[in-house]
Amino acid sequence: MTAPLTPPHQPPHDSDWPPPPPPPLGPVGDPITAAEVLRGGVVAAVSTAAGAVLGLLWLWLAPRVLLISDGKGVYLRDSEGESAIGADGTFVLLALAFGAVAALVVFLLRREGGVPLVIGLALGGVLGSLLAWGVGTYFGPTRDVVAHAREVGPDVVFDAPLELNMAAAAMLAWPLAAMIVHLVLTALFGPRDPEPEYWGPHQPNPHPQPQSNPTPDPQPRSNPQPQPNPQPQPNPQPGPKSL
Repeated sequence: MTAPLTPPHQPPHDSDWPPPPPPPLGPVGDPITAAEVLRGGVVAAVSTAAGAVLGLLWLWLAPRVLLISDGKGVYLRDSEGESAIGADGTFVLLALAFGAVAALVVFLLRREGGVPLVIGLALGGVLGSLLAWGVGTYFGPTRDVVAHAREVGPDVVFDAPLELNMAAAAMLAWPLAAMIVHLVLTALFGPRDPEPEYWGPHQPNPHPQPQSNPTPDPQPRSNPQPQPNPQPQPNPQPGPKSL
């Protein structure tokens, strides 16, 4: 009975294979902390409060729709005017500007970004737009047009109540501008994630560095003196032996 083969997804037990890498860390893998949620809530609250300023600016800058009464009914003074569309356009332009400024301020204060900050920008933009709409219509001309016409009298021009004909689209201008500007700023000027380390078998260097020549010995080696060849000794001739 033979031993089972090593599965193809498991590397062989070789010294060239390093141990498995640790789990990746970074903005994607880090959990959302309570401090980040708190910062997102602060961004949403400040954006909502800024909606009151947007409503006052809209009330001040929006063109007025003029009405007139003849004692029996109320009519538009200029039936071909574009004041109603101008009021919507003024609100949308102001909301886009507020969203861009909110995203810029948040990015300058917190360059790391994070999901709670983006959610805070979007939620604060929607709530701020609703508050601006309410402030503009509350402090603007009265909505009881008939009572207002009776109060001013016939043939007297008065302002129509401030309204948003495209309210649903206008409510999305602020949050969309905030998220787009914050995304662009984070992509261009935000911190970069570190490059992941290589994990795998050791690869040979395709361009090896040439080895430098060893440094020659500054002191030349002295040549050994040749030894004189020994002179051969003559063999003594054997003499006559004595009896």
